[in-house]
Amino acid sequence: MKTILITGIGGDVAQAVATIVREMFPAWRVLGMDIHGRHGGSFFVEQAYLAPGVADSRYDAWLESLIARERVDLCVPTSEAELIHLAGTSRTSVGGARLVMANRQAIDVGSDKLRTAEFLGSLGLERPWTIPVEAFSATTEMPCIFKTRRGAGSKAVFVCHQPEEVAFYRDKYPAAILQELLLPADREVTCAVYRSQTGHTGVLQLLRTLVGGFTGWAQVIDDPEITAQCLRVAEALDLRGSINVQLRLTDAGPRIFEINPRFSSTVLIRHRMGYRDVVWSLQEVCGYEMTAHQPAAGTIGVRVFSAAVADRPPHETRV
Repeated sequence: MKTILITGIGGDVAQAVATIVREMFPAWRVLGMDIHGRHGGSFFVEQAYLAPGVADSRYDAWLESLIARERVDLCVPTSEAELIHLAGTSRTSVGGARLVMANRQAIDVGSDKLRTAEFLGSLGLERPWTIPVEAFSATTEMPCIFKTRRGAGSKAVFVCHQPEEVAFYRDKYPAAILQELLLPADREVTCAVYRSQTGHTGVLQLLRTLVGGFTGWAQVIDDPEITAQCLRVAEALDLRGSINVQLRLTDAGPRIFEINPRFSSTVLIRHRMGYRDVVWSLQEVCGYEMTAHQPAAGTIGVRVFSAAVADRPPHETRV
């Protein structure tokens, strides 16, 4: 039996990872942690812990102490802040627990949207123009996308049609970029890219529809140019583990606009389809034999919602 710790357990990605682990490794002990307790994460783990934020000077010592005390074998960071911090230490383990995450180069590039654009350009890939918000001028093409330079998901992402809108959002989010608005909006594709320790790469392309900022509907497609671009990205990053490449199918072809260096919000949908990158990651870290599967084009996955009610969480959140 192994003990696994999943960070950010209040979030959808962490809860999806916990669901997969409990389903595929039922004998394992699953723990979670987050910086607050007002979430349903405790329904997915045996014990949830209240953690200091990663910017807190106590974070490293606290995490190492928890891992040692609970004899944690594996740690899966799911928040971008923690990924950046842990990758910056160049460690493959913390407090005796093996870290299950993408390699440092993938995290360094993917966690910075301006650097991502520069990286794509260095590969000779066609990509949307991208500039730091302070470079905005009267000649900047509009409408365009305003988004924070760091951070994942659809938070702080806006379409700006007028210079006044750029100025408004720049005051609220000074560390931001402007990016070309890629059309059509209904041709967005999210790609799970997993590269094994031996260099084998699997790409799952999901044509998706967003609902409330999350993938609500997804269909497997098989576009050779998308595969070629994702393989180039994986090889250039010397990828180890799982990342998420986001793009749009424009009239001029696929255009990558973001790389998320972590398990993404579609991780449970694709697991149900048979693309099990969480399982493959754990198998490789544990030294087990990895068995990959590629879902057939046309396969459809949807997000379903649920709710739970209790007098108190099934497991009290501990400090």
